[in-house]
Amino acid sequence: NSAFELKSSIRRPRGSGSGGGGVQQICPQTPLCCHGGGGGSRGRRRRREGGRHRDLPFRLEELTNRLASLQQENKVLKIELETYKLKCKALQEENRDLRKASVTIQARAEQEEEFISNTLFKKIQALQKEKETLAVNYEKEEEFLTNELSRKLMQLQHEKAELEQHLEQEQEFQVNKLMKKIKKLENDTISKQLTLEQLRREKIDLENTLEQEQEALVNRLWKRMDKLEAEKRILQEKLDQPVSAPPSPRDISMEIDSPENMMRHIRFLKNEVERLKKQLRAAQLQHSEKMAQYLEEERHMREENLRLQRKLQREMERREALCRQLSESESSLEMDDERFGLSVTFSSAVDSTPGLSYASHTVGFTPPTSLTRAGMSYYNSPGLHVQHMGPSHSITRPLPRRSNSPDKFKRPTPPPSPNTQTPLPSAPPPPPPPPQPAPFQPSPQP
Repeated sequence: NSAFELKSSIRRPRGSGSGGGGVQQICPQTPLCCHGGGGGSRGRRRRREGGRHRDLPFRLEELTNRLASLQQENKVLKIELETYKLKCKALQEENRDLRKASVTIQARAEQEEEFISNTLFKKIQALQKEKETLAVNYEKEEEFLTNELSRKLMQLQHEKAELEQHLEQEQEFQVNKLMKKIKKLENDTISKQLTLEQLRREKIDLENTLEQEQEALVNRLWKRMDKLEAEKRILQEKLDQPVSAPPSPRDISMEIDSPENMMRHIRFLKNEVERLKKQLRAAQLQHSEKMAQYLEEERHMREENLRLQRKLQREMERREALCRQLSESESSLEMDDERFGLSVTFSSAVDSTPGLSYASHTVGFTPPTSLTRAGMSYYNSPGLHVQHMGPSHSITRPLPRRSNSPDKFKRPTPPPSPNTQTPLPSAPPPPPPPPQPAPFQPSPQP
């Protein structure tokens, strides 16, 4: 627009010098201005053109400055255009490189996908083969385990039946054993109840004795008081005072008419009260001393009773332990005697001779409980040595003897009680008797 205005301003002065031609160029469509305006319109135009010719140098300078600035801006815009073109080329190159890289990456990804798919397919095939082999092995193993478990189940059923039978036998044995223990405990309970009753009787006797002593003490105190009263009366008789009975209120009221008699009577009553208080304190002190002495004796007797009970308990436990040990030793000794007797009978049955007669001493095979003490004494007798056999058939095994048994096999004697006499050595032991394993023998295990 500025260039167009500059050109128009340059062209206009050329037309102004030629007169009407310039006006026709400027206003080609206004013929009335050229022909009918007259001289007034022309003067005005000339004045206007003269003013324009005067402002023309300033306007040209301004337009040149504006043109220079526009050219400078044009150069700057061209430089920016070149830079944008270079950036566009760089971006196009980068876009081209990115497309190439994307193509290569896509190709590589396709190759990797193909490789992975191939490897996975191979692995799937291998796993399918392994699955088939595992299925075959599993079927074989399952069949083998089924057979093995069925065999073990049958074996366990047989073992279960045997264990049930053995458990029944054990239960029967335990029941019998517990019944023996219950009977033994009942006997012990009865004996302890008897001991407790005896201790209760002793306690009652001690309480009765204490009551009797207290009663005797009270009677003694009353007798002493009566004696003191008698002495008092004697002294009153000596002093010519009434002795028969204490003064009556009427006599007292008659005697204490005067103030002197009243004061004398008051002093007498005070002295009497003091004397009776002293006697009461002395009697209370003596009574407390006696009670303390009786309580101390009762405490000592209780401690002695507790000590004797503990001693009795220890002796009973010791006796039970000795009885148990004796029963075990007797059972083991009976088993040894039975084994030795059976070996003797078997050897005599095999190596019997006409000169040796065991007709009256032959013992058959019986359970261990059927062996009596007579049989044991027979086997323990020293006359059971074989003398008619040869040296190769002689029995050299030593015979067990009851007389040479250690002290722990002796039957214990009960502890002496304070109410019973010492038993003789030949007397049988008191109850409870030692437990005997004879009534029941467990059957052999299947």
